[in-house]
Amino acid sequence: MRSAPPLRLGLAVLATASLFAATVNHLKSAPRQTVHTEMRVALPLFVQVVMSMGDRYLAANLAAIRVVVADTLKMTADEFAVQAKLQEDVSWLNPGHEDNYYVAAAILPWVGEVDAAQRVLARASLARRYDYQPAFYYGFNQLHFRGDAAGASAWLREAAQHLPEGNNRLQMQNLAAIWLDKTSDIDLAIRVVQAMAEQAKRRDFKHYLELRAQRLRGLKELRKAAETYRERHGKPPATLQELVTSGIVRALPADPFGFGYDFDKQGEVVLRNAPRPQ
Repeated sequence: MRSAPPLRLGLAVLATASLFAATVNHLKSAPRQTVHTEMRVALPLFVQVVMSMGDRYLAANLAAIRVVVADTLKMTADEFAVQAKLQEDVSWLNPGHEDNYYVAAAILPWVGEVDAAQRVLARASLARRYDYQPAFYYGFNQLHFRGDAAGASAWLREAAQHLPEGNNRLQMQNLAAIWLDKTSDIDLAIRVVQAMAEQAKRRDFKHYLELRAQRLRGLKELRKAAETYRERHGKPPATLQELVTSGIVRALPADPFGFGYDFDKQGEVVLRNAPRPQ
């Protein structure tokens, strides 16, 4: 067999190399779509269990691994929706899965998947009676993402029940009482704090909660007085003292904590949580 002439062979190699270089340059400039295969689809639950040989806990672990290895910095909203579905599946297969609720609390609410995160955390709280964190994260989400101070406080009181008797439980209950300051339903806040005081075992904590309830009753009185002032004068009071000079209240209620009351930017009476600047 006769070999190709050296010149012809060299031209063929050169042409091939030129074509390869041109193709590479074209591919470099061509737009490409990033595909995250780990977050493309969430299989039905029964399929996940069948693929795990009927072991629901193995299925939960495999789905949780998919979530953990995902590159969340490059994911789209649709891919986060798949992640939320996967994490809900894990929480159904194994409600007490620790890594799953940690990741759900850390990522899902911040990418718009609050409902999914709350379902994962609620299941974890029921399954992990020895662990206060799922209920605490649920409460935080209720306050931060939904503005539901009353609901948030209820979940903090639930978290407190997952803690042993002692200072940590008291601190959680205290935070639950403090968050009630933010609710618009003052009557509910007063009832809850008063009930907490009646159930408190330590005298000092009981007295502290009674003072918080007293403080809330003062807030209720001032808000009612401010509303009466608006109805009479067609404008909100400029200062709390105007409620006294107008005869609506005899005197401003004393704040047992010594911080007093004030107006917020919307003109509503609120609790002060720090001394007035001198």
